Amino acid sequence: MKSNMDDELSLDKIDDYNNKESKEKRRTVLLVIIFCLVVGAVFSYIKYNNEVDDYVGSEQAPGIDISKK
Repeated sequence: MKSNMDDELSLDKIDDYNNKESKEKRRTVLLVIIFCLVVGAVFSYIKYNNEVDDYVGSEQAPGIDISKK
């Protein structure tokens, strides 16, 4: 009769446990992390450099008068 202990799940039975993962999986995870950082940097750069100036007006018409008279 087979023991139930052999059927139990354990971390040691997982291929990637305890630094046993393949080089391909490590490379994939590293590339995903680098990709996310690059995309975040691009979005940050775009947001930082494309801020809209809220001022409406010019030297001749210095702005919109919203005060009630």
